[in-house]
Amino acid sequence: MLSVKNELLAALAGELEKLQPGAGARAAFENPKLPEHGDLACTAAMQLARPLRQNPRQLGEQLKAALEATPAFARWVQAIEIAGPGFLNLRLQPAARQQVVREVLEAGERFGFQPARGEKVIVEFVSANPTGPLHVGHGRQAALGDAISHLYATQGWQVHREFYYNDAGVQIDTLTKSVQLRAQGIKPGDPGWPEAAYNGDYIQDIADAYLARATVRADDREFTASGDVQDAGGVRQFAVAYLRHEQDKDLQAFGLKFDQYYLESSLYEEGHVEDTVRRLVDSGHTYEQDGALWLRTTDFGDDKDRVMRKSDGTYTYFLPDVAYHIQKFRRGYGRAVNIQGTDHHGTIARVRAGLQAAGVGIPAGYPDYVLHTMVRVVRGGEEVKISKRAGSYVTLRDLIEWTSRDAVRFFLLSRKPDTEYTFDVDLAVQQNNDNPVYYVQYAHARICSVLRSWREDADTAALRTADLAPLEGPQADALLRLLARYPEVLSGAAASNAPHDVTFYLRELAASYHSYYDAERILVDDEGVKLARLALVAATAQVLRNGLAVLGVSAPSRM
Repeated sequence: MLSVKNELLAALAGELEKLQPGAGARAAFENPKLPEHGDLACTAAMQLARPLRQNPRQLGEQLKAALEATPAFARWVQAIEIAGPGFLNLRLQPAARQQVVREVLEAGERFGFQPARGEKVIVEFVSANPTGPLHVGHGRQAALGDAISHLYATQGWQVHREFYYNDAGVQIDTLTKSVQLRAQGIKPGDPGWPEAAYNGDYIQDIADAYLARATVRADDREFTASGDVQDAGGVRQFAVAYLRHEQDKDLQAFGLKFDQYYLESSLYEEGHVEDTVRRLVDSGHTYEQDGALWLRTTDFGDDKDRVMRKSDGTYTYFLPDVAYHIQKFRRGYGRAVNIQGTDHHGTIARVRAGLQAAGVGIPAGYPDYVLHTMVRVVRGGEEVKISKRAGSYVTLRDLIEWTSRDAVRFFLLSRKPDTEYTFDVDLAVQQNNDNPVYYVQYAHARICSVLRSWREDADTAALRTADLAPLEGPQADALLRLLARYPEVLSGAAASNAPHDVTFYLRELAASYHSYYDAERILVDDEGVKLARLALVAATAQVLRNGLAVLGVSAPSRM
């Protein structure tokens, strides 16, 4: 129906331009909240009534008559009704609604995609410090970041997935000390074991591998251990490489690959942090107090000023964050999206303030943030908090091993990021309609079974020219309306960084298909009716497949 809508939109723009020069550029349709109000709505008469000094309802009557005289409206619109003070409600011809089936079958996996727009977006997510395995909170970030990246790609953006990690600072020092002590035979609970040390069994695994002089390889590094427990630098490099390798395995289990790993240490090594300090000092927005260097972030809307450099000469985390985002902008990413936990809420104002103070041309509001809450894991009716692998939290790989990659992705995307979420392991492995990912995947598999029963090779090319006129009845109409909504679901979800909208849509589409299947026999004797219904369900399968792909979830053809 997209092509039909575009034809009608062009006709509407032409008539609005006649009423007021420039109004045609603002031509738009809305989707009525209730199907009984029609297929499309137009509020142009009310918007133009004041500047044209006309009664909005009378202007609506005038616009209605003009639109009905256009070839596009004559062909595709069954009726135009005026409601309230001047709403125009359009009821389309059945052929107009049916057109979406041809559009889906023609476009295939590209249905809903927009042309390339020549702009780049960088999506930074997971960004875990290399101090332990990835936990379920990282899993929520991974699902969100990957799905948001897919959404931007559907809208024509050139997408770059980036993993930023702090390979400098106190946490890495703690990791190094923890591994050193384990390598020396000291373990948690022993005298001399620091309270702040990492206690998970994975620390002993690293120490054992280090003593064995193992070589570890990660996506971005490789290191061979010397076995010398006194070599703190060697322990440090080995531990980071080891855990990066472990995180790579977590990400591989999740079906996720990054375009780049960006190191915090490189910001210091390449002089970006010092350059940022100079820029901020030169901007006149800094001052010295109590031996520390402060930035007047309150000049840019922050609730209080922030320390950039502490009295001991070390930098706060906020400063390399500002330097990092300057580099993002300089690398050509006009839009940046950061996926982080809600505990990072306080960094938003200070990072944006630092970027404005640096005076490098970065627009206000850069970068965008998507903040998510942590995830509770319930198994057997009880909350699971401990993992043998990690020591104090459930890892992403635990969750995948208990359920499946598809279930983890779909479940973690099924709520708004900033809402609390409880992951029910038992529900995720059920094969019934209570399990939302199973419910959607089963709808796709059910359609594939119907198509195989019709023709073993299930070649939908033969359905692209089917006469769609037999598609009648409320269940068929509901499916057609939902298929037509898919491009708008994608564009809206991308604009709002809201992949949960796609999960809601897929569940609604699956429910609509199950209702249609229960109401209408598809493989009937009448060849024309059969081909029309097969075309409709084949288009439904394609959109289910496309939507699941956006979420990084598979679409099995058999279940």
